Amino acid sequence: MGTAVNPTQLQSALKQGPPAPVYLVAGEEDLLRDEAVATLKAALLGEGGEFNFDLFYGDEAEGSEILNCASEVPVFAERRVVLVKTAEKLPAREAEKLLPYLAAPVESTTLVFVAVKLDGRLKFSQALTRAAVTVDCSPLREMQLGPWLGRDAQRLGLRLDDKAVEVLKETCGGSLYAARREMEKLASYIDSDRPATAADVYQLRGVEPGASVFDLTLAIADGHRGRVLSILARNLEAGEAPLRILGSLAWQYRRIWKVKEQVREGGREGDAARTLRMDPLKVRSFLNRFSEEHLQQALRLFLEADGQLKGGSSSHPKMVMERVLLRLCGFATGEPTDAPRRPPATTGRGSARVVSNVRTITSGKRSGR
Repeated sequence: MGTAVNPTQLQSALKQGPPAPVYLVAGEEDLLRDEAVATLKAALLGEGGEFNFDLFYGDEAEGSEILNCASEVPVFAERRVVLVKTAEKLPAREAEKLLPYLAAPVESTTLVFVAVKLDGRLKFSQALTRAAVTVDCSPLREMQLGPWLGRDAQRLGLRLDDKAVEVLKETCGGSLYAARREMEKLASYIDSDRPATAADVYQLRGVEPGASVFDLTLAIADGHRGRVLSILARNLEAGEAPLRILGSLAWQYRRIWKVKEQVREGGREGDAARTLRMDPLKVRSFLNRFSEEHLQQALRLFLEADGQLKGGSSSHPKMVMERVLLRLCGFATGEPTDAPRRPPATTGRGSARVVSNVRTITSGKRSGR
């Protein structure tokens, strides 16, 4: 049975003992995946080791090609590294060619598979999970995000006050890459003799205070359509990408859903208020605006809008976002929205399309790193 580690434990394990012959770097947080791959390459190849490195992509490679490379003997080195990115896209017929190798991997090769998520029903996925050391790169939980921001800021020589941390969480929608970019800008412009504040974050992002995703959800809860559209306009004028706004909003909705579950299971409203940065006296009325039906409809709406913003619609991105926000206001108040309702997206045979995880509302480029 394979073992599982997080990216920090991976670094320690590579320092303490020999590497495993097979790794699976899996999870939806792209920065953690990229860092885990970089850690493996640095530890296993060192300087000038690219001669013993091969890179494949699951939607392009054949199983026999991967197998042949993994079976080769390293040249003037102790180890070869074969990296397979987007392993979840490897066709089943090609993946099954690797089953014998997973049962008896070559000791001088480290074969690394990178995937957002594998289909656990496939023979290959099951065999890989048993044979590999899995590096868990799942999105950080709410309680982990603040400490991560603090550590990464320290690496950049930056200090953050508590409000700056909260604003970074909200404006970056839980995306570690987005948060790191904002902190790199802060480190370049803020004197090291003082901590960065929430005002600094807003200023460098070009977004005025009162226009964060937190303010947006407050306006949605109140059904204040004019304020909702005003916040959207201010963000777009500041250069914020519609897809990023959508991702941040989806992240905030996941957080609201989680807080509602905690309160329903007996959690204290004071804890919920601290998580949402709200007055404890107002948190219950705020959460009541987000009914179970509202949250479910919102997730379907986010998925539909994600497809439209990525090219599945001829609508202007601003119009797509306006329709989303107006409908969310309608969900919160129970009133008709100003935009026409559209049926939920379906996938064949009339079945409703299931939203597995709105955290997947991200964009990324293929990289050979």
